[in-house]
Amino acid sequence: MAEFWLVSVPPDKHGRSAFDNITQETANHSVTFRFSVPELKVGTLDVLVGLSDDLGKLDSYCEMIAKKVSHYLGDVLEEDRDKLHDNLLANGLDLQAYLQRFQWDMAKFPIKQSLKAIADQISKQMSQIEADLKTKSTSYNNIKGNLQNLERKATGSLMTRNLGDIVRKEDFVLDSEYLQTLLVVVPKLYQDDWKKKYEQLTEMVAPRSSKLLFEDGDHTLYNVTLFKRVIDEFKYKCRENKFTVRDFVYNEEELQAGKNEILKLSTDKKKQFVSRVDYVAV
Repeated sequence: MAEFWLVSVPPDKHGRSAFDNITQETANHSVTFRFSVPELKVGTLDVLVGLSDDLGKLDSYCEMIAKKVSHYLGDVLEEDRDKLHDNLLANGLDLQAYLQRFQWDMAKFPIKQSLKAIADQISKQMSQIEADLKTKSTSYNNIKGNLQNLERKATGSLMTRNLGDIVRKEDFVLDSEYLQTLLVVVPKLYQDDWKKKYEQLTEMVAPRSSKLLFEDGDHTLYNVTLFKRVIDEFKYKCRENKFTVRDFVYNEEELQAGKNEILKLSTDKKKQFVSRVDYVAV
């Protein structure tokens, strides 16, 4: 973005307009635009002196909030962060055009008010922007964090990831009074051990009931069916042999609810993104 200087000059004593004069003198170095500020109620010198410190603090405060807004929008844009300047708008204009065409907002800041009243009004509006920004940022980050957690569970290691999108109904013995199907994570280095040992880890394991369901870089996922009464013993024997039984109960309603939650959060995040970008652009 171009660098802008605000230059205040007195009228020329020979009658030339100050704007024309400075435009001519700096023509080889810059492009000059009018920055129109109306006649404000300046008041007495004592009033101006009293306001000087307050205006300096207000200027720093406004700059801080503007940087917060910019940083927040950059976070919302995520992988499109390079489009930050395209989305930082003021009154529908990019910031450079806004400065070049600046007009005092008489409706928001009536010039009949004193300078102190205008400064107080600006401070109040910036405080409201800061409060709104904090609320919107917290809401967006909560949705983003929850979605990231669910996405990590859906794509991580077999030791920790959600298994609902891997398994199918036919991989389980369901609605049995005596039998239950378990899911076991087996390191790839121990697959042969699993195939040789799983039927003998305890009694009452259904023969040839285990099959490979999925594998990632380091682990494989097998199912196995056995009598419910020996499940605790089977889990203990699995731990001894470096096999990990995952706590998983096949329930179609819960699995669908989990998928719906991811979809909902993803949709909410997109909605939040649009509203946040529109909010910052206002």
